[in-house]
Amino acid sequence: MIIIRSEKKEDLNEIRKINIYAFNRENEANLVEKLRESSAFIPELSLVAVEGEEVVGHILFTLITIENDKESHIALALAPMAVKPAFQHKGIGSKLVTEGLKKSKELGYDLVVVLGHSKFYPKFGFVMAKNYGIEAPFKVPDEVFMVNKLNKNKDIKGVVKYPRVFDEV
Repeated sequence: MIIIRSEKKEDLNEIRKINIYAFNRENEANLVEKLRESSAFIPELSLVAVEGEEVVGHILFTLITIENDKESHIALALAPMAVKPAFQHKGIGSKLVTEGLKKSKELGYDLVVVLGHSKFYPKFGFVMAKNYGIEAPFKVPDEVFMVNKLNKNKDIKGVVKYPRVFDEV
């Protein structure tokens, strides 16, 4: 049985390994560590998937802003999400996304941005960001830059501004 919970200090080493194994490089693992040390980090939104005593997946939601000529809105970025290769395609990533979105809404956030797989994320309510007037700060295909409006009543438009640490890895 898979349990989703917030990360603990003793999970940090496993979280690093999971990100390295899942992406076959260190970039995402380094990003998680740098974000954890930044003001964008929200401890309750760094979630792990645990089977028995083993951490098998991780997802991170961090603070971003969406800015336009008139205002700046606080929102979240989902990045990265990783599952150990031996546990992939078993619904663990879906459980991480579902629980992360639920917690994000409970904490009062209005919107989540993701740069991700166009066949995976729409299952969770993500749509192309351009549909809501939200733009990436870099060139990216429309179908992979998506948003999930957790608060349908909030009208947020503008350009996403990621924390600087995203540029460092």
